Amino acid sequence: MTAKMIRAFSLLILFTGSFWGSHAFAHELRPAYLQITEDRAGEFNVVWRVPARGQMKLSLDVGFEGPVSELDSAVGRLANGMYTESWRIRSPTGLSGTTVVVKGLEQTMTDALMRVEWLDGTELVGRLVAENPRYTFTAEPSADGWLKTYFVLGVEHILLGIDHLLFVLVLLLLVSGWRSLAVTISAFTLAHSVTLALSVLGLISVPQAPVEAVIALSIVFVASEILMIRRGNLTLAIRRPWLVALGFGLLHGLGFAGALADIGVSQSAIAGSLLAFNLGVEAGQLLFIAAVASLVVLVRKVLESSNLAEARVGGIGATATMLVVYAIGGTASWWLIDRTVVLVS
Repeated sequence: MTAKMIRAFSLLILFTGSFWGSHAFAHELRPAYLQITEDRAGEFNVVWRVPARGQMKLSLDVGFEGPVSELDSAVGRLANGMYTESWRIRSPTGLSGTTVVVKGLEQTMTDALMRVEWLDGTELVGRLVAENPRYTFTAEPSADGWLKTYFVLGVEHILLGIDHLLFVLVLLLLVSGWRSLAVTISAFTLAHSVTLALSVLGLISVPQAPVEAVIALSIVFVASEILMIRRGNLTLAIRRPWLVALGFGLLHGLGFAGALADIGVSQSAIAGSLLAFNLGVEAGQLLFIAAVASLVVLVRKVLESSNLAEARVGGIGATATMLVVYAIGGTASWWLIDRTVVLVS
């Protein structure tokens, strides 16, 4: 990778860090989740989960308007970074004519995923957003758009997942040349697609907390390998970056599976749901890489029109790159400590 390309990536990382640097901000971007399941005729079990940090949770609440009544009061608990409430409701119309409202959604930077299952096997998957935090059920719920919902969920998870993006960025800084970059990103894609599919199919099951800790470790590891390059060392990871992408990609796939587990997968359309979500992840990843490539072109044009001597610009770029690598490694190290403390607490 040329010095100009490295400087371009450094600028992008600095911008990304300033925009997403707050751990609390990234945490808020996780979606809320509403599960409504009919287990008896006209009676539904409701589960509502919102992101939480410590004893603090997002100020989001669910309300029902129309022909519906509560059978019991909501019971809540904090666990695994989520606040979960559950209660039961009765709807003689099977929710037809009922409107569900997520109160407070318009004041947040997140959205709410909704999954509804009826006794006859009918399922509905949808998203409630700040611009439209309401949904009204009809007599015959339509399943149209569920593929779009899973696709958008995949795009959002990669683009709003700062740890996944930082891993992709340090991979870009580690590799040398576009051919190596293509092989490395392909290895990462293949690996996380495999573990995502195995997890959704129920063939493997790993708790999310240790997975998130190891994802942070993957960023620290690749950042340290970049420093090895600067010191003239050639480790196996530097010579074969696709091996790093392949190995850690398996773990990142388990992280993606955790996001998909939040909304669940229709057993009657498991292949389509998995495919749509994975395509969304890949689309988001390609959008991010395209943004990086566009920035490379822009910085190249700026440097070509600059009157600064190439040696001076190269020195500034090398220093900036080192500072950014240390910043990424330091941030990921903090995540690793924070997520490890959660495991042992």
